[in-house]
Amino acid sequence: MKSRPLNRADGPAARWPQGEMSSTRLIIWAALYFTTVLNASFWRYLAEHLAPVTVGAVLFALSLPAALFSAFVLVFSLLVWPGLVKPLLIGLLLLSSAANYAMWQFGLFIDADMVRNILETNPREAADFFTRQSLAWVALTGLVPALALAAVRLRYHPPLREARRRLVLAMAALAALTLIAASTYKEYVSFGRNHRLVRRLINPGNYLYAAVRHFQIEAEKRRPFAALDPAAVLEPIPDNEFTVFVLVLGETARARNFALYGYSRDTTPRLSDMDDLLTFSRVDSCGTSTAISLPCLFSELSRGDFDAAEAKFKENLIDLLQNSGYQVWWRDNDDGCKEVCRRVPTEYMDRQGGLFCEGRSCLDEALLVGLEERLSRLSGDTVIVLHARGSHGPSYYQRYPENFRVFTPTCDTTDLQTCSREAIVNTYDNTIVYTDHLVASAIEILKKFPQFESGLLYVSDHGESLGENNIYLHGLPYAIAPEEQKRIPLLLWLSKVMLRNDWLDRSCLARRAAEEAFSHDHFFHSLLSLLEVRSRFYDPGLDIFRPCRLQPWPLEAAGPPGASDVAALPAWAAFWK
Repeated sequence: MKSRPLNRADGPAARWPQGEMSSTRLIIWAALYFTTVLNASFWRYLAEHLAPVTVGAVLFALSLPAALFSAFVLVFSLLVWPGLVKPLLIGLLLLSSAANYAMWQFGLFIDADMVRNILETNPREAADFFTRQSLAWVALTGLVPALALAAVRLRYHPPLREARRRLVLAMAALAALTLIAASTYKEYVSFGRNHRLVRRLINPGNYLYAAVRHFQIEAEKRRPFAALDPAAVLEPIPDNEFTVFVLVLGETARARNFALYGYSRDTTPRLSDMDDLLTFSRVDSCGTSTAISLPCLFSELSRGDFDAAEAKFKENLIDLLQNSGYQVWWRDNDDGCKEVCRRVPTEYMDRQGGLFCEGRSCLDEALLVGLEERLSRLSGDTVIVLHARGSHGPSYYQRYPENFRVFTPTCDTTDLQTCSREAIVNTYDNTIVYTDHLVASAIEILKKFPQFESGLLYVSDHGESLGENNIYLHGLPYAIAPEEQKRIPLLLWLSKVMLRNDWLDRSCLARRAAEEAFSHDHFFHSLLSLLEVRSRFYDPGLDIFRPCRLQPWPLEAAGPPGASDVAALPAWAAFWK
């Protein structure tokens, strides 16, 4: 039957004839049905994994049904319109019923791989799933409500009144979600971090997202891969020393908790004693998560132009350094390099085992094992990347050994909702003390090789919230993320040989580090300059070192020099070319 609007005489108290239903009532009933019946597998998982032992945890458990219901009300308020709602809801009812059966019966978590498996299943394999039990389940929880929806006549108010009522309903749902988030944010973030698979049980969002992701992956497979700058060339100032540069990539380290940045606790005892260390006072990250910040850090693009999806299909700074002549060695102790290191020699600590490792988990000191021995047999200009696990939460307590448990009491669990804020901050600060040890130890190893032109740069991918305004962890959209998630440490150590050979004025660098603001945007161009790689992507305006050079630097010319422009270079560069 066709849907039709109410007469203007019909007021809010109008009664609907038998077999008819208002759009508002449909939204409420649909939200309730999807929240309860069609998400049975989600609720079973929560019942098995929730442990409400604190007041916050109890409030979290009680808020979950209200949060999911409010989310459905908000979504359905935007979708329930004449001509659209019936085919849409009927389709969702049938698909969600089948998905719920598969998750309940087989313990499945629906993701892009599961969608691929379904699409590649042949008729014989598919027939095995059509049992009396599965058909009865889908008929009862999907087909019956779908037929009821098809039979009911939907009534709508006149357009303006309908829009107003829908807006009020959506705003009420949004207000409920905001209130829940404000009161139990820590519990939601902690549970989500510890149970990342749980979102794959939320019907119908799981299979809708998985389907989109599957087709996105298939499309990506057909995309060509682009070289960044095939003409980039290593063009060093003539000297007798190999260049050795170590990049230590921190994880989830925020500048605010480093004693080097004025923090009241002595979280950087070793680095604070190094007079030759440069601390950059104000540096902002490119994103608030590793998936964005890490590839952005090595991209030639600035934060405003960077696209993480596009970055997968072209080379980055690490490729440029290797292609221009550097030996590159990437050591990873985090959850992967987000494809930045895909084309260079890479060593994953959790796969190596050995010292500082237990099972598939390693402390960051594992990154230093073998480093000194590697430097002792160096055969050319080298860049070494140490990708640390750093301060990644919520399991801060697993990021350092017992002898670095300086601040107590600590939060020795991944369930942050069971810990006080004091314990969480103490545990996080211990990770910074351990990071101080890691970076200082790497510098001390480099100092054992004074014959090299060496340097080390430590930078974090993003920061972390530790309860400020009841916000924890990281990953908020950049526009609304607090400063704690964006303000990061950047530390630089340069040997006397590198300062001399690269014509760098250390006092000028120290002044810039203390007084000026920088960001991840400066990383690409500054490293090209410091490591003497000439590329057409070099932007002198984003080179931290350029204003502090004691002699002009030829990298500012657009593109690598050819035979026709050698004469235009300084005498030393023309000779070297």
